[in-house]
Order: sequence, then structure tokens, then C-alpha cells
Amino acid sequence: MKSSRTIRTATVIAAAVGALVLAGCSSSGNGGGTAGEDVTLEFVQSGDAAQGGGYAMLAKKYEEETGVKVKVVEVPGDDLRTRLRTASQANDLPALAAAPDADPAWTDRMLDLTDIAEEAKVIPALRVEDPEDGKVKALPTTLTGVGMFLNKTLWDEAGVEYPTSLDQEWTWDEYVQKATEVVDKTDAEFGGVIDSSAHRLRAFLFEFGSQGVTEQSDGTWALDEEGAKALEYFKKLNDDGFLPKAVWAAGDDPSATFKSGRVAGYMSGVWQIADFQANIKDFEWISVPLPQQPVRSTNYGAASWIVAYDGTGVEKETLDFVKWMYQPENYTEYCEISGCLPALEGLDIEYKDDAYAFDLYNGEIAASPEIAARQTVDGLKNSYTGLAIDSEPLKDETIKYLNGEQTLEQTVENINTVSTDQMK
Repeated sequence: MKSSRTIRTATVIAAAVGALVLAGCSSSGNGGGTAGEDVTLEFVQSGDAAQGGGYAMLAKKYEEETGVKVKVVEVPGDDLRTRLRTASQANDLPALAAAPDADPAWTDRMLDLTDIAEEAKVIPALRVEDPEDGKVKALPTTLTGVGMFLNKTLWDEAGVEYPTSLDQEWTWDEYVQKATEVVDKTDAEFGGVIDSSAHRLRAFLFEFGSQGVTEQSDGTWALDEEGAKALEYFKKLNDDGFLPKAVWAAGDDPSATFKSGRVAGYMSGVWQIADFQANIKDFEWISVPLPQQPVRSTNYGAASWIVAYDGTGVEKETLDFVKWMYQPENYTEYCEISGCLPALEGLDIEYKDDAYAFDLYNGEIAASPEIAARQTVDGLKNSYTGLAIDSEPLKDETIKYLNGEQTLEQTVENINTVSTDQMK
């Protein structure tokens, strides 16, 4: 289903409020400078190479146009928070970063990006203001969402049909039945694989009608009954061997598992498209609608946040670069190279390949309930107010449940207790 066509940003997203899975950044030191001196801006991020080198392209283009160098520093996603926190404590923050969220260790060092957000027409729901002063201090890099990929070669070999558009719905029960048939008729080993991530697990819960872990009237936080049922269903998929248990229980790489060619489907997200285009050569893959049980829902938000730091000596040059980066021509080029959904309104993004897939993600986002875009924005707001959350009880306790270390009831109780303690 390769195609080349233009996708228009879905304006309906603007009304959503965000549970945004935020992703990595890149950092480095700053070359100080005044007018007439060479300036180097260190930009810390994660994953640029995997998504086509969009930031590297922007850095090169910016230097050609202005003479200002932007040094893009790649940091592993798992190390990004620590890298920035340590840099802040050493008073050695980079000029800017694409951070997973704001950290109380450096929130007081964030430059005001309000004017840039307004001029660039950042989707309103993603213009997250600091509750203290009403300023926007972090800009969404791109829009991200959870989705479903199939090994098209396996499904076609097995002669099993699957939906290809949003008007063709299927449930998780139907997906499991069909994927099991694919395994039985081919050399596939597993019916599916799901990233070991709270972001992906939340989408799964939402599809079962859950609201996730939410604040209760008494101030505590709790997972609802629908969420507990979803976890029980998820454990059965692992116990039955439909999902490779080693991904969640032992940390095996889900993307590599899917790319082995022996898995019928993969619940991951839009960020995988660029990687699959470049690296899957042995079989044909396809994006399809997510299963429902019975709710149509993804989990979406900002992939990460562009933040710029005060006290670096290159504040003006940094703001100039961020403003330039979010100009429609430059930002559009970045999205097209990196294979990303835009976080700005009104852009025409022309994807070279698999435009249907990006269209599908936009449709899933537009059709999702409000809860699907809430929790990451809330996370950024919490960071503004000094609340640092460094663990994911939903994921951590689910892993214990999958490993047989505790019952479903104990798992839900622990999720509730740890979540409540975190939010105090």
C-alpha cells in the first residue's frame, strides 16, 4: 500500500486534552558567543537517526542560512532524563533539548516559548501553560499515537482477512481469533507483540472502556473495573503464548521480535513507520485499525517537548533557532523526512511512502475519547509544579502480575497505592 499523497493535519485534535507519550531528547554543551563570534547551540535529543535524521537536516540547513552551528547530540532514550538532570545540577545545561517532559530539577531554567507557540499555531491542547505564570515553556516536537501493524505477508499467506480502514471495525476477540489462525497456517510463532510500555498499555485499557488510573473524589488515584478486566485479558494473552511473554517479563525487544518475520501483529506506534520503511526487507507490513473492546481508542500526545534553557549565554540564538525550526516550511520538511505527524495546525504534509498509514493514525486520534490525550499533558503540568514522577506503577505492577508474583487484586491495589503516593 505504498502511495504518495498529501495529508492535512486533523483540526479536530485541537479540542483534545492530552495524555501524551513523550519521547527522548538530545544534549550537549553550548559554545558561548556574542554578536560577531561563532556560536554553537547544543541540542540534546533521542532517536533522530532512527527517524531519518530530521534534526540533523534542520541543523545543517540552519547553519547554511545563518552561520550558527547546531550540534545535535544523540542520547539513548532511557538515559535522557538523567542526562538533563545531571547537567542541570552541574550548571551545564545544553542550549535546548527534545525532552520527554519537564523536570523539577530545571523547570526554573526554561525560557518562555509562548510567542513561538502562538505564531507557529501549535495545536491548542498541546500549548501547556505553566500554572504559576501562564507561560508556554515547552513545544511539542510532533504528534504521536499508538497503532497496529500486521505482517501482511503472513496474513495473505494464511488467507485471513483484516480491516484496512476505520469504517471496518474489529474487536480484540476477533483479532486474537484471526491472528491465531495465521499462526496455525504459517510458520509464525506468535499472534502479536505489544511494546513493554505504560503508554501502549493505557491504549489497551482505553479500548476495554477503561479510563485508566484517575483521581477519585476522595483524592486517591485508582484503576477502574474495566481496567482490571483489561489486565486480566492481557495476562491471558501472555500465559497462552499468543504474546511473547519475554517482552514484558524479561525485557526482550518487541520491535526486533516483530521484524523477525514470525509475529502476526505488533501494537506500537506511528514512530515505527520510518524504521520499518528502512529496515524491513524480508516481508511486507501494513498499518491497520486498532482492535476495540468495545471502544475505539489510541493513546496520543506529544512525542517529546522542545525546551530551551536560560543561563547558557546563547539564549537569544537558541530562541531564534526554535522560532526558525517551527516556521511552516522548515517544520513541514522535518515531518516529511522523519515520518511524523505534525503538532501544528493547518499544515500539508506530503509523505513519500505509506501516506495511508499516517492518514489512519489521524483518524484514530480524531475518533478517540478525551482520556486518550490527557495523561501526558497532565505529566507536564505536574513537572511545572515540582512533582517529579520517575516510575510507572501501571507498568511495574503489571509486570509483577504477568510474572505470577501477585494476584490481579494485589496488582490493582498496588497500582492504586503507588499512584496515590506519587501524586501527594
